[in-house]
Amino acid sequence: MTLQQSAQVVAADPRVVERLLAHASITTGCASRAVIAPFTGQRLYDLPLSDEPAIEDAFGRARAAQETWAQVPVRQRARIMLAFHDLLLRRRDEALDLVQLETGKARKDAMEEVLDIAVTTRHYARDAHRLLRPVRHRGVFPLMVGVRELRHPRGVVGIIAPWNYPLTLAASDAVPALLAGNAVVLKPDPQTTLAALWISERLAEAGLPAGLFAVVTGEGPVAGPMVIDRSDFVMFTGSTRVGREVAARCGERLIGCSLELGGKNAMIVRADASIARAADIAVRASFSNCGQLCISMERIYVHQAAYAAFVDAFVERAEAMRLIPGVGWGSDMGSLISARQRDRVLAHIDDAVGKGATVLAGARPRPDLGPYVVEPTILADVTEDMILCDEETFGPVVAVYAVRDDEEAIRLANDTPYGLNASVITADVTAGQRIAARLRAGTANVNEGYAPAWGSTRAPMGGMGDSGLGRRHGADGLLKYTEAQTVATQRLLGFGAPFGWSDRRWGETLAWAVGAMKRLRLK
Repeated sequence: MTLQQSAQVVAADPRVVERLLAHASITTGCASRAVIAPFTGQRLYDLPLSDEPAIEDAFGRARAAQETWAQVPVRQRARIMLAFHDLLLRRRDEALDLVQLETGKARKDAMEEVLDIAVTTRHYARDAHRLLRPVRHRGVFPLMVGVRELRHPRGVVGIIAPWNYPLTLAASDAVPALLAGNAVVLKPDPQTTLAALWISERLAEAGLPAGLFAVVTGEGPVAGPMVIDRSDFVMFTGSTRVGREVAARCGERLIGCSLELGGKNAMIVRADASIARAADIAVRASFSNCGQLCISMERIYVHQAAYAAFVDAFVERAEAMRLIPGVGWGSDMGSLISARQRDRVLAHIDDAVGKGATVLAGARPRPDLGPYVVEPTILADVTEDMILCDEETFGPVVAVYAVRDDEEAIRLANDTPYGLNASVITADVTAGQRIAARLRAGTANVNEGYAPAWGSTRAPMGGMGDSGLGRRHGADGLLKYTEAQTVATQRLLGFGAPFGWSDRRWGETLAWAVGAMKRLRLK
């Protein structure tokens, strides 16, 4: 791995921190905690933590603002979101600096977040009017019954977001919720609160009315339940373990939730794949954001005829990656976010190596580069008794396996309780699509790792099995923030028997009418 010495920024500007914290829902004299900079392991700033009165106040103001916001025409809401889109792109360097400081990720990975929010915002701002307008349906008896489907906002949406994509997961879920007429109360991870507050500041600058987007701070086990207990719908991104707790708490209140949870994602490399292309894709798919990406690849199944050549090319590219500490361009992979995450990754590696796994690349911490840096790691000979065989590592670690044929690759790829993302690399696109359709994953990419499915915002994205409930993107990504209402209008005769008719005669008439509708091919 390559180190380039750099005098890049590794500290936060206190004036920026103070300005952004002014947008948080906190009370005077509340407790605080230190936020640690991944690049240095040193204190970045002190984060005030929202107490229960502050969270209660945020929800109170959100509810008051939402009542007015729900009456604002959708096209007017969309204009505000398009202004936010422009501000995001115009001032992206501010956002990139904050994300790098709080997460330690490479700038190119931070740029993915900016681009993702822009694409998502543009999509929903342009599609919201179509998705939310009343829809006419055929009534039980045409002409006699008219039916309209209406969409109403749920009220206040609580969003609980993790640290790995702090811009994306602060904004890309909030934008459709706001466009649907809701208010949003966001609880980001304490490590990445400044990024969320930067989003709040840009939304206000774009013209979003006060109170509609509130940011509360705090540790998940403390502040999370307080957010859930006051929300009308919850969007949660995080681990499967915590996701089950969120779903249970929402179930007790009979409110809806959408959960994007863990993954143990698999890539299949077929015998006909271009080795160079497959290796390039594998590097992006496995080591983007230091592997701290729920849709990154942690398992790669390679046809035995291509295995040796693929491994050589993959290892060569992994070992050539540039690891550059600090804020700025030029690094291929950044730092893990914390000591806890570093220790988890190293524990998975040590367990595997101790039980016989072969290290093909990496597997070493790099304290000379940063306190939480771990080299991009490729392992072979991973067996079922090793932790990282089945458990999500969430770091720059991937296991490679040789397989006899497509059938074995599909079987092994599906041998997991997770079902978030998958990938197939092949020269035969038709065959790749057939294989992808057999993979038990909410999204599957042919000839790339995750970006095509994630970035195609007109199509839904989410998990199967232990990877979650509900979907982002597509129509579902907005409509889940609404309540559907059916308004049926009876015309002419009612459903009761006309005056003077017996129930039998009326029942037989209705039966004849229903049969006639089948013959006329009416649904």
